[in-house]
Amino acid sequence: MRMRLGCRLSFQLPAPTPMILLLNVHYSRASDLERPDLLVTEPAVAIEAYRDVFGNWCNRVAAPAGRFVVSTDGLIRDAGLSDPVEETAEQYPVERLPSDVLTFLLPSRYCESDLLSDFAWGRFGETALGWPRVKAICDYVNRHVRFGYEHSRATRTAVETLNEGIGVCRDYAHLAIAICRCLNIPARYCTGYVSDIGQPAPYPPMDFAAWMEVYLGGKWLVFDPRNNDIRFGRVLIARGRDAADVPLSHSFGHHDLKSFEVWIDKASKTDDLPQERR
Repeated sequence: MRMRLGCRLSFQLPAPTPMILLLNVHYSRASDLERPDLLVTEPAVAIEAYRDVFGNWCNRVAAPAGRFVVSTDGLIRDAGLSDPVEETAEQYPVERLPSDVLTFLLPSRYCESDLLSDFAWGRFGETALGWPRVKAICDYVNRHVRFGYEHSRATRTAVETLNEGIGVCRDYAHLAIAICRCLNIPARYCTGYVSDIGQPAPYPPMDFAAWMEVYLGGKWLVFDPRNNDIRFGRVLIARGRDAADVPLSHSFGHHDLKSFEVWIDKASKTDDLPQERR
């Protein structure tokens, strides 16, 4: 399966503003890109690319005052498989976990697992270890939280999501991650594309998505508490402890996001043409 993916974000800046942008497909999928999703800016500015401490691709720019647009557009090959289901994946005791996994057991900015321990053990302490426990957590979060873009708040934490029962995909992920960590299950936050391929119409406007990866059976496995169903065409952009580590855009100064467009779908024949011939 071949997919076209990309985004276009338009900002209004009152003054020249340094920015960091995490909008490119994760390096682990670089070999799948037929056309790289290179970052383009309007007006054109110098772009400095680097990797952060989690290995994510980041772009550093000095945006001028006024209207500033950033966009990507790429073609990627995908196996067309759904997220793997491994119901026998076991939970390792903490003493058997690799050292580089331990950081994903600790509380973080939006995942205050230290405040949710009593709740987590009281609610999930009797569930079977491993995959069944994580699935029970995702089922609970999916039922408990009511989705709505009108509920979006950039500072909402896992505890606040539990108390308020509302949020967007990042809030679902933060709450599920925090509960997993309470139960000694390493969990990390992911952001990227999730297509509507295989889903019934009508389709809502496309957006970037958030999910989590959980360390079970000696590897990281995808869980999506927001959708909590079978999904195809998932493409990672970045991963970290929570959304504070992987904001799609971070500005060192005031900015207004004026428009936001995201796309991912099966590629058509015209997607193979150079941009200027479309």
